[in-house]
Amino acid sequence: MKILTGNSNRPLAEAIAAYLNIPLTKASVRRFSDMEVFVEIQENVRGEDVFIIQSTSYPTNDNLMELLVTLDALKRGSVRRSTAVIPYYGYARQDRKSGPRTPISAKLVANLITVAGADRVLTVDLHAGQIQGFFDIPTDNLFAAPVFVDDIKRQYGGESLVIVSPDVGGVVRARLIARRLGADLAIVDKRRERAGVSEVMNIIGDVAGQRCILVDDIVDSAGTLCNAAEALMEAGAAAVSAYVTHGVLSGGAVARVTASPLQELVMTDSIQGTEAVRVARNIRQLSIAPLMAEAVRRISEERSVSSLFD
Repeated sequence: MKILTGNSNRPLAEAIAAYLNIPLTKASVRRFSDMEVFVEIQENVRGEDVFIIQSTSYPTNDNLMELLVTLDALKRGSVRRSTAVIPYYGYARQDRKSGPRTPISAKLVANLITVAGADRVLTVDLHAGQIQGFFDIPTDNLFAAPVFVDDIKRQYGGESLVIVSPDVGGVVRARLIARRLGADLAIVDKRRERAGVSEVMNIIGDVAGQRCILVDDIVDSAGTLCNAAEALMEAGAAAVSAYVTHGVLSGGAVARVTASPLQELVMTDSIQGTEAVRVARNIRQLSIAPLMAEAVRRISEERSVSSLFD
């Protein structure tokens, strides 16, 4: 087994490699003067089982091209199998036609990854589980829920908790965590007028006097989370925290979270945190390196990945 990484999230790749006690494969992933991506694998990979760790986060298109070019370089280097390990799968929110003459970009990206030479894909908390069906190769979708549950137990064990879904679409995810914690479930009913702008309409469930924990897969502009936190506090919640898998945090999102009633926003390191994230008073990152490393090991050894969540 060999582990290779692009430039999107090298700290996570190094942590995965350290967990597996395997050095990262030497490779040069750089740009020509016109910003074209160039990849050179500096070790023999013929007949190897290679895992390429690359989130397609900001800058999304650059990181996606790095992944595609790396897959092509490996294919031409005669690897036995290439697995694209994509902690954060960009373009996942464009998973259906949202209106006339709009693309399904999640499917397009799946096609690009497959054609580039990936033999299988490993990712975390896809925005919609059915995106697995966009790939014509084996796809494993890991869940960050066990990592969140362990941290919630450490931080808030013994408190009266309510797990809150910030919208109707996230109920299944929130219910899974609520069941593992033996906590109640609440739902924020929101209306989204356009992308990145939402308005809280109602809160379904009793949150008065409870510690509320919002659970979601992606935080981008943070408008939904911050609006939900304000609505929960107005409804009498004792405190509000949030656990989110992918911290995109674009634009002024970090400042918005810092100024919000959120006591804490906890995210995984599927996307490398910026300096603003690292110094924010109420933002914390949890590592999913052990989870991903264990999945990589099991794939390499042809063992069950789903049993990780039993």
